[in-house]
Amino acid sequence: MNSPQIAPAKRHATAFVLIAVFLDMVGFGLIIPVLPSLIAQVGHLDLAQASRIGGWMFAAFSLAQFLFAPLMGNLSDRFGRRPLLLLAIGGLGVDYLFHAFAPTVFWLFVGRIIAGVCGASYVIANAYLADVTPPAERARAFGLIGAAFGFGFIAGPALGGFLGELGPRVPFLVAAALSGLNLLYGIFVLPESLPPALRRPVNWRACNPLGTLAVFRQYPGVLPMGAALGVYLFASAVYPAIWPFWGMAKFGWSEGLVGLTLAGYGVVAALFQGGLAGPLARILGEARVAGIGLVLGAVLAVALGLSNSLAMVLIVLVVTGIEGLVQPMISSLMSNAVPEDAQGALQGGISAVMNLAMLLGTLFFTQIFGIFLAENAPVRTPDMAFYVAAIILLGAWALFWRARKL
Repeated sequence: MNSPQIAPAKRHATAFVLIAVFLDMVGFGLIIPVLPSLIAQVGHLDLAQASRIGGWMFAAFSLAQFLFAPLMGNLSDRFGRRPLLLLAIGGLGVDYLFHAFAPTVFWLFVGRIIAGVCGASYVIANAYLADVTPPAERARAFGLIGAAFGFGFIAGPALGGFLGELGPRVPFLVAAALSGLNLLYGIFVLPESLPPALRRPVNWRACNPLGTLAVFRQYPGVLPMGAALGVYLFASAVYPAIWPFWGMAKFGWSEGLVGLTLAGYGVVAALFQGGLAGPLARILGEARVAGIGLVLGAVLAVALGLSNSLAMVLIVLVVTGIEGLVQPMISSLMSNAVPEDAQGALQGGISAVMNLAMLLGTLFFTQIFGIFLAENAPVRTPDMAFYVAAIILLGAWALFWRARKL
């Protein structure tokens, strides 16, 4: 039931929340093409050194997001959605300014941590839409948030690459201006969606991010499946971790070309997940699609390492869309193994696994890349991280096969 206080929010809530989520993902994708040049410029480093610093920066971002997402959600239950959402959007604008004017690498780290804290705004965005949307329409509303995420990831790298041609700091000035406009829009037109009568004290136990993993132990077969998913996500972190560094080191790509390849991958992923996931699951079964995706992912990682032209890279990227179906298929299998009243807890646990895997995987693969690109490397190659990822993907397939046999 919608209260009179919630009704006015409907006029602006959906548009504002979708813009906020879109800009969050634009900001995430925008930094990827220009990060190597920015770190190298600010820190006076070569590409091998910049890649290792970039891994630690991404780890700082992921750790902040992992730690603060549950807290942000609980604070929004206590103080309302509007102030927390506006705070997160304003914080992202500050993060972009840190990157635009950072005099040292230290300030780039500060900016990444701020971005990680404020990047948890998607939790509040989901809660806001749940407040103002009738239960029967929430699936559509959450689907729109998913679409905003997808379009943001496509637009972010493309915009970052295009503006990066003007200088590695220019994209952040543009992003800061967009965040500022969105913040002003929210201040003047966005009402609160959670009436005081529906607010509750902060549940500090629920703020523990590791507590969300407890659901995996409660239902048979879920923990082994979650382990396979975690190893897969760890291995797939190789792509956001080293892609811009790898393209520049191996092929001499510009920031613009890095952005276009990432945007192209985003389009492929959206087409596969949006159009082929359902039909393939019905025809082959979720487990078979996931198994094929894991093995194919290992083959494609090796193919990227062996590629010698942009054309070959683009062919591999198109086929990689099949690997992108692994996560939704395994998540669906896990969802089928738990009762309906535990679905929220399961999704929270999967989100925690994703954040941890991305944090550790990005840190791991950037260090591998930096070590084997350095002049004193035992074998000097920009491709070693992809070969290591291929081995780990085969390990994920073995874990998944064993989990299905249990």
